Amino acid sequence: MTIEVNGTVPVTMQPEEKHHHESYTALVWRRLKRSWTGLLGLILVGLLILMAILADFLSPVDPKATGVAFAPPQAISFSDKEGNFVFPPRSYPLREGEELDPITFQPVIGPDYDNPQILGFFVKGAPYRLFGLIPAERHLFGAVDGTPVHLLGTDKFGRDVLSRILYGSRISLMIALVVVSIVTAVGTTVGMVSGYFGGRFDAWVQRFVELVLAFPQLPLYLALASLIPVTAPTNVFLAFVIIVMSALGWAQMSREVRGKTLALARIDYVRAAIAIGATDRRIIFQHIFPNVMSHVIVAVTLAIPQVVLLESFLGFLGFAVKPPLISWGLMLQDTSNYSAIGSYPWILTPVAFVLVTVFAFNALGDGLRDAIDPY
Repeated sequence: MTIEVNGTVPVTMQPEEKHHHESYTALVWRRLKRSWTGLLGLILVGLLILMAILADFLSPVDPKATGVAFAPPQAISFSDKEGNFVFPPRSYPLREGEELDPITFQPVIGPDYDNPQILGFFVKGAPYRLFGLIPAERHLFGAVDGTPVHLLGTDKFGRDVLSRILYGSRISLMIALVVVSIVTAVGTTVGMVSGYFGGRFDAWVQRFVELVLAFPQLPLYLALASLIPVTAPTNVFLAFVIIVMSALGWAQMSREVRGKTLALARIDYVRAAIAIGATDRRIIFQHIFPNVMSHVIVAVTLAIPQVVLLESFLGFLGFAVKPPLISWGLMLQDTSNYSAIGSYPWILTPVAFVLVTVFAFNALGDGLRDAIDPY
């Protein structure tokens, strides 16, 4: 629209612009998208969670089924016995030959070219219950005739390594998520209450926190885990391990949240809430808690890989998960023998999944930290 001022110079009036108010969540997401490592970590974390949820569907073989011990990984081939190109792809099952390995004195295992396994998607296999409820027998990939295919080889009992890794992700990630959830709930609450009230109460709480932090954690883990009898049910042992990890892990979270709360308790809007008579509970959970959530979210993403590493280490020592449960740490017990590693290196495959998990959560945590607090 154009109007004249004093009848001389025309002035163009622009229509009123609509200002778009961006939410805090949208702002964080926009900043996170700028970090390729953060996005990569987010994608990997999503894939890991999806892998744990759909482990039954993704596993080509029953993880408890036994076969040839320490069978090497089967390769996927697009050629037949004569070397001609074929489709769909196939894998050649392994069989024991008559010759003996000069080092291990075990029968040499080689491919059986006379009985190829045709591979495909959505094939029938071992029955299972999808999400623990729906009966099913379709698997994402495998042999069309239903025979076992060991793409990552087998362990000392002849069990499929790939299927056990997929099933083991459930226990390893479940332990990490449950422990971090308990640690976050307890540590955040104690830290906020201690930092808000301050004074003598804060001093006594912090002395107790320092006492928990002073414990040598590894010897204490081993000592407490050894208190459970070997005949105890696996669920009881797993619950005890989670409780021990949580009891020793909340103190550091509490110390970090307390530091944030000490700064927030002196901000004007908190003082205003106190002045108008707001209760301590309302101030802590309505005013302080939302402002420490950004730090807590980042701390959670960085704490999960620590618990995964701890579970893997304790499982390697035999103090985390007991059979028939499957976890990455329990699978690593087979790597305790150097000769086994040298002769059967594929049993180290769970290490790769542990490394990917640690990288994924660390990358996501770094990306969230930069997105939530870019300064």
